[in-house]
Amino acid sequence: MSRAFVFPGQGAQSIGMGKALAAAYPAAKAVFDEVDDALGEPLSDLIWSGDPDVLTLTKNAQPALMATSLAGMRALEAEGVTMTAADYVAGHSLGEYSALAASGAISLSDTARLLRTRGSAMQEAVPVGVGAMAALLGLDFDTVVSLAAEAAHGQVCQAANDNDPGQVVVSGDKAAVERAIELAKTKGAKRAILLPVSAPFHCALMAPAADIMAQALAEVAIVSPALPLIANVLAEPVADPDEIRQLLVAQVTGVVRWRETVSWLGAHGVTDIWEIGAGKALSGMVRRIERSIACRAVSTPEDVASAVQNFENSWAEE
Repeated sequence: MSRAFVFPGQGAQSIGMGKALAAAYPAAKAVFDEVDDALGEPLSDLIWSGDPDVLTLTKNAQPALMATSLAGMRALEAEGVTMTAADYVAGHSLGEYSALAASGAISLSDTARLLRTRGSAMQEAVPVGVGAMAALLGLDFDTVVSLAAEAAHGQVCQAANDNDPGQVVVSGDKAAVERAIELAKTKGAKRAILLPVSAPFHCALMAPAADIMAQALAEVAIVSPALPLIANVLAEPVADPDEIRQLLVAQVTGVVRWRETVSWLGAHGVTDIWEIGAGKALSGMVRRIERSIACRAVSTPEDVASAVQNFENSWAEE
């Protein structure tokens, strides 16, 4: 059995996430404490008992989701399931930072500060209301790439997230994205809906944020991860620290190639994917991309116990 650990991106956040893990596992609580210290503020209070609208602000959601994922990983490690239980790591957008922190490529404190910088830079790159994102359901990636170009009319409109065979997200200027929604309806989309996001992520409008991240990443130590990272913008494994740094910059304006990432994992023998952190969105995508891969979400102490049992059973079978 070959296994991958994957880490969710923005949209999975919810008030209370990770609280039960922190209560059950001192190592999980230590993650939230370290993130609070790194940011110089009690982010954990916001995560566990704050205002959902404040948590959803991208500067908060990004480090909060990473902390929750790392808390899940530390809980697994406390039960004896370490990174050596997997063969690859991957993450969706900001989840790529969680994957790198979990695999030891970037320290937890540096990752928290990088994600606070990334979230703030992405929010500030485009004034609120100027950009938008929309999910187009029922159209394949190539169709959406063509449709986005047709909708641009001199503005920015790009395929941003290739999530699964029936869900592609477009991002860009609000008027162009609205044109893409109308075009999608004429091209057979099952649904085309504006997403409740505060900025148009993963498109050329994010170039100012990419510049800021290039500077921030240049000042942070990155080492080779314990496992190969299947990079968002390549959908192929990387391990070289300099290449990882460059790809994290490219990712700000580039396409999240999640469908291809999962297909790559399936083609290279992965039979089991664990989604570590908040929500189950990636598991749903994986099932739609590669039905042969078994998925499990790990976000609570009960999930940890179930995952550990699964791991021990698979070990016994081998």
